[in-house]
Amino acid sequence: MGLEPEGQQGSGDTSAPTVRPLPDYASMVVGYERPRPPRVPLSVRAGRLLDEIGALIAFSAKTLRLVFQRPFQTREFIQQTDFIASVSVLPAMLVSIPFGAVIALQLGNLTRQLGAESFTGAASALATIREASPIVTALLLAGAAGTAICADLGSRTIREEIDALEVLGISTIQRLVVPRVLGCVVVAMLLNGLVSVVGVVGGYVFNVLVQDGSPGAFVTSFRTIATMQDLILGEVKAAIFGVLTALVACYRGLTVKGGPRAVGDAVNQSVVIAFALLFAVNFVITSVYLQFAGTH
Repeated sequence: MGLEPEGQQGSGDTSAPTVRPLPDYASMVVGYERPRPPRVPLSVRAGRLLDEIGALIAFSAKTLRLVFQRPFQTREFIQQTDFIASVSVLPAMLVSIPFGAVIALQLGNLTRQLGAESFTGAASALATIREASPIVTALLLAGAAGTAICADLGSRTIREEIDALEVLGISTIQRLVVPRVLGCVVVAMLLNGLVSVVGVVGGYVFNVLVQDGSPGAFVTSFRTIATMQDLILGEVKAAIFGVLTALVACYRGLTVKGGPRAVGDAVNQSVVIAFALLFAVNFVITSVYLQFAGTH
């Protein structure tokens, strides 16, 4: 009776006995260290990185090709555009005000030292429209909308909903990715215009009220030097940033492997990758624009 395995004593249960794990005696030894997993060679990690880059490029090319094919998911596009706008508009407005104020402060001090206070409005407006507005828009899209998109698609992937769509013969890229990419582009361009207006107005108010600048000089220099090309440049940047943000978020969400923890890791990776791409692409676009269009 005392020798019967646990789960069979005092009953006629014939189920398998409960097996208790042996204690980890090795960890009880003073100074014992568990062996570390072998390090992955640098060549292997570089190969994996190149594979990821190639897969992302192929995914992006397929997505852009399917944008112009029917059927177009109108309802999904409207829903995603509304969702992306709802999580991005208010933070964009709140961030654009201090951005415009800081730019006006720095440029106001610089122009005062150079004796060119009349150009404060033009300098702050150009810096806001050309650089600050697209960057703010891109960062907010990647941090708010991109994370939500990646988490949504990642949770669907681990629940095997994506596999079910593919079994039914439905293109997941055309059904889920294309509406999100187009929604990000539309919202990015609208947000860029909103951030530009709020940033310029914030810089104007800060320059006039805090730095005792001349309202007439601010407006005159802005109207004289700023052109429609600057706004077009900002809109083009915002559209490209929206495409990149949505593509990275969708790709990481659809390639999740594992459980809920893998979804969280994919969300973090999508934000980091999107930020790195956005700053690199912004540098390239600005350099090309200044090289061919010149400065005003």
